[in-house]
This record gives sequence, structure tokens and C-alpha cells, in this order.
Amino acid sequence: MSQSHQQASLPGCPSCEEPLEPGDLFCGACGYDLSAVPAPPGDRPTVAITVPPQGAGAAAAGGPVEWPPASVTDSADVPAPTHRPADLPGVDSGGKPLPTAEGTAVRYDEPDAPEGGASGDFELAAPDPRAAEHATAGAVAAGAKVCVACRSGRVDTDGYCENCGHAQPRERDHMEQELGPVAAVSDRGLRHHRNEDAFAVSTTALPDGSPAVVAIVCDGVSSASRPDEASAAAAGAANEALLESLPRGTHPQQAMHEAILAASEAVNALAQEPGQALEHDQHRHQNAPACTLVGAIMAGGLLVVGWVGDSRVYWVPEDRSHASARLTEDDSWAAQMVAAGLMNEAEAYADERAHAITGWLGADAYELEPHTASFKPDRSGLVVVCTDGLWNYAEGADEMAAAVPADAYERPLHGAQVLVGHALDGGGHDNVTVALLPFAVTAPGAGSA
Repeated sequence: MSQSHQQASLPGCPSCEEPLEPGDLFCGACGYDLSAVPAPPGDRPTVAITVPPQGAGAAAAGGPVEWPPASVTDSADVPAPTHRPADLPGVDSGGKPLPTAEGTAVRYDEPDAPEGGASGDFELAAPDPRAAEHATAGAVAAGAKVCVACRSGRVDTDGYCENCGHAQPRERDHMEQELGPVAAVSDRGLRHHRNEDAFAVSTTALPDGSPAVVAIVCDGVSSASRPDEASAAAAGAANEALLESLPRGTHPQQAMHEAILAASEAVNALAQEPGQALEHDQHRHQNAPACTLVGAIMAGGLLVVGWVGDSRVYWVPEDRSHASARLTEDDSWAAQMVAAGLMNEAEAYADERAHAITGWLGADAYELEPHTASFKPDRSGLVVVCTDGLWNYAEGADEMAAAVPADAYERPLHGAQVLVGHALDGGGHDNVTVALLPFAVTAPGAGSA
């Protein structure tokens, strides 16, 4: 059965996550009242499906950041409009609005998706891998790897602890990278048996010599086959495309659009099996590898974001007295119900189908709709690019800003580590990936004689 129209699996208790049965009014484990509608997220997802007039609505003092318009166009004469965070309509780079909810295919990116079962989730038997940093000094020979479980045994060449026998995390289970002004961290979490997220960070130069910084984050769809390969292929392809187009002078927004298309092609290629005439196989797209993608580019004073799926970008001003914002709109069932006016937020996000994604990269994605938007911040801030493994524990813009450590602007790698820890402390029910990009804006008159 095609996974594009699966029914959502029965949810767990919102309080203790105990599995529920149809018709339950109270949780049998903790007594939680299941008839209560959960509160909506702290920040309202953007529901506009038409592009607002540029410059409409001045922000009140202390309100959202004003974003001056950008006059630059790319080589194809495609404009790069700028927006205020609160006005982001969630359109593609050509200005086309998000599709309506009617007739839209959905796909479930959840550990307990009804089909596939590829995630094989289970509670992590070993202690939190972050505890390895507290290993007793001198417990093993100098230079030997310390077990993350017992924190005292030496790890043998097969990857097992000689003391307690625990298998050690694989290389992809926890990844960190810091490259100049950008840093990213990805972790398997505490329930998945593998890390199905991937990221790519890079820096390059524009034709005028000014720097450009790139961060791409991808989340494999757990109900699809080979989700870890899909996310890795998409992140690598998008990053390579940007490193080729930006130095040529392509406008960053157009470059992001083309990078998403390149990532889609890379994921589609995974569904092609050598030696099989797939054009005659009516089932060739079943359970095809799939992932979501979100990315950010800092170049020429612009912040450009692009996405397909439900991974997100947040803006956190360096001066926390100013408003934070979410800069992306989810490709999800709940977001489209709200956008179409068919449900209010409380109803949509309480539904068991709320996190079903309506956009993804993969051979069974039907029509690809890359979304891109350009912003021109008037003050310095931090760009947070993340998968739902993080934002599930800090959904609203204010919640995300509260989770970001105060020194993250100066120490982005440390900030990313803290945010991953925040998700693990919250339960770590999914893979967690986050990239942080400090965005510097020079104050007027700075450096003048």
C-alpha cells in the first residue's frame, strides 16, 4: 500500500505517553483527562496563503523586527522579496501559495507510523550518551575509548565495552561540526535505533569576495525505506548545489530553490534499483526513500530560508528584549487545516493526524513544492535550523528562544549542544538535529571615522 495515504496510528497519552485505546476518556496509567483540548503552540503558525503587500503594517515598539525590502534580483530576474516574520506566507520562490488541504496527500513521519516499522524504536538501555563526558579520569588507559554506559570500561575493537558489554554508539549516532560562524549537532535520541537525520554546513564566497554561510538539515521519514540514506543524500546534494551556484553570482533565494530540486533528484535516485525496468513497475514508488529538508543561507546581508516538510527555521535576536519568530510554515496536515479555515489551531493540533506531513522529498512525493523566503534583519540574531526532534520540545518561538543559551551567539557549537540536550532531557523520542548561524548586523555608523 502506498504510504502517501496511511491512517495515523493511535496516539499516546499527552501526559505520560501510555498507549491509548479508542474511546478512552481518561488515561489508565496517570488519569489524564483526554477530553481536554491541548493548548495551541506559543506562536501562531502563519495562516495567510497570499503574499502581503511589502511594508504593510509597521511594527509597534518592542514588537516583531521590521525587514527592509531587498532590491536585488537573481540572474533569471526572479525577485527576492523580504518579509516580516509575522507576515511569512509560506510560498515558493515564484510566489505560489501553499496548496490547499483538499486532496493533498500526506505521509507520516512518526516513530509509530502504521506501515514500515523501520524505526524499531525502543527505550535506550544504556544511560544518556552525554554522560560519557563525566567518565572517571584514569579509569582506562590513556587514549583508550571510554564506554558511554558504565563510564569506566575500555571499548574493544568491535565496539563493545570490555566491562559491561554494551555496544557503543555508531559514528552517525552523534555528530558535531563547527565551521567558522556555523555549527551543527545531530543525535540519535533515546528511542530510535539509528539516526535518520543528516546535516551539511559550509562556507563559500560570493563573486565580490563577501562570505556566504550555508546550513542544511534533513530528517528521514521513518515510515519510508532507507530514511537515513535519504536524508544524507539530500543534505549532501543541496550543499553541493549551493557551493556551485553561490560563487557564480546566483541570487541566494534562487540558489536555494535550485538546491532543493537537486536534493529531490538525489533522493529520487535512491528509489531506482539497478537492473529493474522500473518504468514498467506500477509499484516502484511504494515505500520509496523520503525525507524533509530545511536550509538557511546568510549572504550579502540577506537571510534566505528554504524548506519542504516540517523541519523549521527560527529567528532569535541577540538582544532578547526583541521578539523571536518562526520563519517557516510546516507542510503538515494541521497547518493546512488551519490555513484552509477548516479547523482552529486547538482542534487541528489535537487531532491524531496533526503531524502528518504533506510535503517531502522522495519518488512518491508527486508534485514537489519548494518553499523559499528572503529576510533582511535590521539587528543581529541567531538563526536556528532544526528538525522536529528539537522543536517538539520548544515549539513556539518564545519557547525556542528560552531554550537557546545566552552565549549561543558567541558559541554556536555549545549552543547547539545545549539545544540537543534540551530535547534529550525532554524525552528524546526522535532524532535531534540543529544548526546555529549567528547573523551579524553592523550598527549604523559603526567603524566610521
